[in-house]
Amino acid sequence: MSNRTEFTWSDVVIPFGGSAPSVETPNKDILGGKGLGLQEMSRIGVDVPPGFTLATPLCTVYEERKDLPTEIWEQVMEAVKRVESDTGKEFGSEEHPLLFSCRSGAAISMPGMMDTVLNIGLNAKTVDALAKATDNPRFAYDAYRRLLDMFGDVVLGMAHEAFEEKMSYLKKETGAVHDIDFTADQLKELVQLYKDVYKESGEVFPEDPYDQLRACIKAVFRSWNSQRAIKYREIKQIKGLIGTACNIQCMVFGNLGSNSGTGVAFSRNPGNGAKVVMGEFLVNAQGEDVVAGIRTPEPISKMKEVLPKAYDQFIKNIILLEEHFGDMQDVEFTVENGKLWMLQCRSGKRTGQAAFSIAVDMVNEGLATKEDALLKIEPDHVRQILHPTFSQAALDSLRYKENVIAVGLAGGPGAAVGRIVFDTKQAEAQSSERVILVREVTSPEDVGGMWASQGILTARGGITSHAAVVARGWGKPCVCGCEDLCIDENARTLTIRSSGKVLKDGNIISINGSTGEVIGVEIETSRALVEGSFGKVLGWADDIPDALKVLTNADSGPDAAKASGLGAQGIGLTRTEHMFFAPERLPVVRRWILREEGLDEVKQFQRSDFLDIFEAMNDKPVTIRLLDPPLHEFLPRVGQVDTALAAQLGFNDPKELIAAIESMHEENPMLGLRGCRLGVVRRGLTEMQVDAIMNAAADLAQQDGKPRPRIMIPLVGSVNEFEEQALIVKAIAEKVMTERRLDFPYEIGTMIEVPRAALVSDKLAALVDKEDGKRLCSFFSFGTNDLTQMTFGISRDDARAFLPLYLERGILPDDPFETIDKDGVGWLVKLSSANGRLVNEDLSLSVCGEHGGDPQSIKFFDSIGLDYVSCSPFRVPIARLAAAQAAIARQKLSHVLKRDRVLSFDPRL
Repeated sequence: MSNRTEFTWSDVVIPFGGSAPSVETPNKDILGGKGLGLQEMSRIGVDVPPGFTLATPLCTVYEERKDLPTEIWEQVMEAVKRVESDTGKEFGSEEHPLLFSCRSGAAISMPGMMDTVLNIGLNAKTVDALAKATDNPRFAYDAYRRLLDMFGDVVLGMAHEAFEEKMSYLKKETGAVHDIDFTADQLKELVQLYKDVYKESGEVFPEDPYDQLRACIKAVFRSWNSQRAIKYREIKQIKGLIGTACNIQCMVFGNLGSNSGTGVAFSRNPGNGAKVVMGEFLVNAQGEDVVAGIRTPEPISKMKEVLPKAYDQFIKNIILLEEHFGDMQDVEFTVENGKLWMLQCRSGKRTGQAAFSIAVDMVNEGLATKEDALLKIEPDHVRQILHPTFSQAALDSLRYKENVIAVGLAGGPGAAVGRIVFDTKQAEAQSSERVILVREVTSPEDVGGMWASQGILTARGGITSHAAVVARGWGKPCVCGCEDLCIDENARTLTIRSSGKVLKDGNIISINGSTGEVIGVEIETSRALVEGSFGKVLGWADDIPDALKVLTNADSGPDAAKASGLGAQGIGLTRTEHMFFAPERLPVVRRWILREEGLDEVKQFQRSDFLDIFEAMNDKPVTIRLLDPPLHEFLPRVGQVDTALAAQLGFNDPKELIAAIESMHEENPMLGLRGCRLGVVRRGLTEMQVDAIMNAAADLAQQDGKPRPRIMIPLVGSVNEFEEQALIVKAIAEKVMTERRLDFPYEIGTMIEVPRAALVSDKLAALVDKEDGKRLCSFFSFGTNDLTQMTFGISRDDARAFLPLYLERGILPDDPFETIDKDGVGWLVKLSSANGRLVNEDLSLSVCGEHGGDPQSIKFFDSIGLDYVSCSPFRVPIARLAAAQAAIARQKLSHVLKRDRVLSFDPRL
């Protein structure tokens, strides 16, 4: 099979294992992650049970037709015959029956979100044949009851709880504690009880094995659009996939007895990245028992004791797979009568801490290049590193140590504090209050509540259970398998068995996902620093050639210092208005707005703030935007006016103050007197701010610092606006440097946030000072927040009334205020950049809107050749990674440099 995206019917049922030919260039988008792994394992000599993959395009076909074409079902029949030939068994045979599993597998892993059915092909006759062939009736009826349960739940939509109730009844009748305690006769009775569930539900279990297989394939394709799968894709922002593949695989059995078993493992610790195999194993079990948390499994080391030969082969396979894929692996396997079979391999979900540690180790071990290691780190991994943890001081405190009430398994990274909730609906409803979702065991139906919670706590399940896998993938703190918990969901209480302590719905607890500890009080959290493997990998990112630089948006010295510590290479946006809102400053600002008094006082605190920022960013560029918002934003509301406030602002009568406030009313202030228009109307404002900026820079220069001020004129719509303001800026800047007898570089530029400015950008970039012939504009910084508002005609503040519906219905593919609109806003950015650079080859091009921290937007900005992006401090590490990944991916396809990418834009395309 090739990497084509259009197929004939002969391309979409692809065999693997056994006698199947190798696929030389497997395509993950078509085979899905699971199908790709099976092909690759077969190719490198790892034993996998034979089977075949129904490719992802068939998911779309099924969605359209609610069935598959006759040609496909015929190919499925042929693929079954090949597996029969390879195994010497026959599907539906009453002598040597062949059974199948049916599993989903999209190109991007979605653990537990889609469906699986095992033991397909069993019925009233083949179950006896299986019992005879294996000389193990207990095993045969155990497999049969599992099929009845899974088929009813997954294919027919019957309540899984109905089957659980029958099992609980039989356990009570027989005294069995676990399902493995049932005898063969008791399992026969359980099969009959399960069949009673079908009768009670008005459903029919198909006896024909091919009817079972067809129904299971349809169910897997149908699960692509299940509510939980859709919710997961929304949360993870997974888009653009064709659908899920469907993998049909010969069953191998871990529940044949004491020389069989099943497990799930990671080739390295997914919590901290240590080079230690981590996993779980159950003797005499099937895979669902491990991943669903039905039985709390043993550590993988147990396998070494009970099945040493299979364990040795397992370790060899793990090493081979890491070498082949150059990444940590997540595998599922079964041991059948001492023989090891690998069922699945994929890049393992890991915490942020583990991701960075593994990246460094893979490079050091020669298993990956720095570029490949960078591509395997996800933005969420960076977010996790920056997420809260418990500091060492908190861990050592008596408050922590004396309030550990239970200990489970360390299922997910970091620390979480919140109020106890016992179900998904409540978690989603109370997410703004910080909650911890407490469940006996989670299922895929809990995905919404898990996402809404600060952390997850379960009484059952191991580190490869649904709760732990999803939590690690999302960077959610999780403690699982905490068997000391007794959860009563009806009474909404949590009882600690060992102490008798009772916690109720709404009580605050803390959980430590790194140690498995549950703390009965609130523990203060802290954030990590850029150091160790995290700092090293981000250093690699900064070294990628021809990549976007990453600056920050910062409005104070502390914010600037914080961003610098996170790797920002300067400031791309300082919003001067944010300096006006301090309680002691606001009255001064208001007097200047209303009475044009106190401008010198405003200048002094601005100068002080600018100096703090220049000091924090010494020798790095600092881009300061002149005042942008409408002045009314700084004024009190009419209802707040009283005699004291009027006197404070210099008015004898509150009515005079009210009249002054109302005189500044605008019907549409965001398109009114703001930005450069303020500077045109109130020239003293521009002069004051530039004076403060340049004197602050001079103050640093006199301390042997190296200030690099860049003064940005906002909301320009016409060339004449910019020219007038730029000449004022230049005059004041030169005047200050003359008076201070200093000379340091400074730049003047504009924020492109009005569509007209983007359309006349060549004229803006070409402007020169008629006095000395020097260019007036040295940089464009695209304010994509306002540019998006004005291009779409959508108020960002009011979009919540309809934007979610637009996204749900696909009217818009993404929220345009989060991810850049490439076809509209992006086109304007490309046009403006190309036109500006055509007339000014040294023009600096950048983005300073929130899109500057969005990985998808960064990929676009890299493709069009911008110089840098600027984002909020805590998004800087994510932007550094995304910029490097965009450059690496681009350079694999083309080596067109930044400058040439800008000039290659053709507006006709």
